[in-house]
Amino acid sequence: MDRLRRPFRIIRADRRAYLFVTGLTYGAFLLGMALGALFPGLRAARTASFADGSQGALVNAVVGNGWLFAVVIFLVNVFPTALLLITLPSMVVPFAGLAVFAVKAIDIGITLAPVDRTSGLTLIPHSLTLLIEFQAYVLVVFGAYLLGRSWLRPATVDAGTRGQGYRRGLRLLASLWLPALALFVVGAAYEVFEIYFLVPRVLGV
Repeated sequence: MDRLRRPFRIIRADRRAYLFVTGLTYGAFLLGMALGALFPGLRAARTASFADGSQGALVNAVVGNGWLFAVVIFLVNVFPTALLLITLPSMVVPFAGLAVFAVKAIDIGITLAPVDRTSGLTLIPHSLTLLIEFQAYVLVVFGAYLLGRSWLRPATVDAGTRGQGYRRGLRLLASLWLPALALFVVGAAYEVFEIYFLVPRVLGV
């Protein structure tokens, strides 16, 4: 039970930092969406790059199996993004994951920009998926921020040395990973439901 409560205590203790990270994460995504809407050619190029890349090929290979598709969505959100882009860089360079994920969020926004009727209608059911998954990313990014701050300013976590601050920052990050994983599971399940059942009805196909 304490593990379930600990993430909420961490957020309450640094509410201002949490709001900053939330604004940074969603702001980067909205900036990307604005860029994609203003420059449709940029959006088309990013969409084509995804479709022709390894992730696009993986999606095409498993989209016919709903359960497998959900597992792939979960794994892609957790490993290439939350772990490799946010967590690991932040464990080497303070706050590096924040900058790297901001670029990734802009790219996601560009790809999902509503440039026509189909993309606009698809975004209606997909908005809940984005909210769930980005909230999971916010938790991981917030943990990366706390790690960097604890590392550079160990006094913020009552540590005497930067080594102690780093270790305590890692514990904070690990605590925030737990609810993030739960949200990634929920997001993957809903995204499959959305793609198979909601989007066809919205589009009338």
